[in-house]
Amino acid sequence: MSASSIGQGENDGVSEADVARALAGAAVEPLDQAQATILLHARGDDLRALLSLAARTRDAGLEAAGRPGVITYSKKVFIPLTRLCRDRCGYCTFATVPGRLESLYLSPDEVLEIARQGAALGCKEALFTLGDRPEARWRQAREWLDAHGYDDTLSYVRAMAILVLEETGLLPHLNPGVMNEQDFQRLKPVAPSMGMMLETTAERLFTVRGAPHFGSPDKDPKVRLQVLEDAGRSQVPFTTGILIGLGETPAERVDAIFALQRVSRAYNGIQEVIVQNFRAKPDTKMRDTPDAELADLAATIAVTRLVLGAGARIQAPPNLVGEQYQLILDAGIDDWGGVSPLTPDHVNPERPWPQIDELAQVTKNGGFTLRERLTIYPPYQRAPWLDPRVAAHVAALADPASGLADESAIPQRRPRILI
Repeated sequence: MSASSIGQGENDGVSEADVARALAGAAVEPLDQAQATILLHARGDDLRALLSLAARTRDAGLEAAGRPGVITYSKKVFIPLTRLCRDRCGYCTFATVPGRLESLYLSPDEVLEIARQGAALGCKEALFTLGDRPEARWRQAREWLDAHGYDDTLSYVRAMAILVLEETGLLPHLNPGVMNEQDFQRLKPVAPSMGMMLETTAERLFTVRGAPHFGSPDKDPKVRLQVLEDAGRSQVPFTTGILIGLGETPAERVDAIFALQRVSRAYNGIQEVIVQNFRAKPDTKMRDTPDAELADLAATIAVTRLVLGAGARIQAPPNLVGEQYQLILDAGIDDWGGVSPLTPDHVNPERPWPQIDELAQVTKNGGFTLRERLTIYPPYQRAPWLDPRVAAHVAALADPASGLADESAIPQRRPRILI
């Protein structure tokens, strides 16, 4: 890896000596927030040293988990249940307005068609992605739900998760945005896992007019942290993460990483952490904002690995890193996230997925073996994390020895679950 491939970046007043001292400390004791903030500035040889430390930590964790040298991914389909949302994020192209949609919500037949095609291709996860509580903003969404007999969008999510489970055997992973403990309790019996990105804990990105999250009630960092805690209390295997490059300072970014550490230690329910880099999109308020540099992404992944530890499962989306797969592997990830052979990344549709064979090859080039996993990670495939009503669906697709996916298994219709 050349210095130019890593990049130099701004030092924000942090000297090379500061970075060297933080690196020396990181080699012998857990990072504090000040050290972690300094290490985000590592570039050149310092970045290589940081990545090496993070990679060794990752490798020790994989060894302890019984999967040495194995990088995972989930073979999935995206089900964009609705593109309506009550939030107004400055970088989002997924959310839209009712007048631009032929149908406000996917119909049950449309949901099943996507799921069945995915099952035929060997996918095992159905990722339900949608906007936050659109009926709170859009009269048309409220009318659609009333006309179809649903109290709210989450009720429709629940019904469609049951439909996919029963009719295709795909395992739902639900990303409906902000939820509370009551929501988790009614969704847990129909989905092995759920998720919501924390994104950032920087309050000013929510409160200041013109900031990325201004006017988006569900992006209040306090609200999102509460969701993570409620998921932990509800014993729901949860996926979360940070989005870098929104305009947060290094200290604010590190604050978000340490917030994830606190929640993970308190409840042990965060099954994976995504470190995602901002990529500007046309036709958004942030279209002229520079993309997060990949060197910055690598440093952030490495710091996240050191803060969260060897046992954390950490991923970076492969369609957002250009050709820099080796850099991201070196940074300490152990998972590439969900990759679909059928549907685009509806949140980043301009960034196509790599082919799974290509992903396997670049992973092999990096010295690792690519293995498929399920939407629920092996340590959580038991009570109380896994509801007994979906346990048989998970077991049908899991490799009994490792808890990863049985790559020869094809999802299929299964008996009605008891709700």
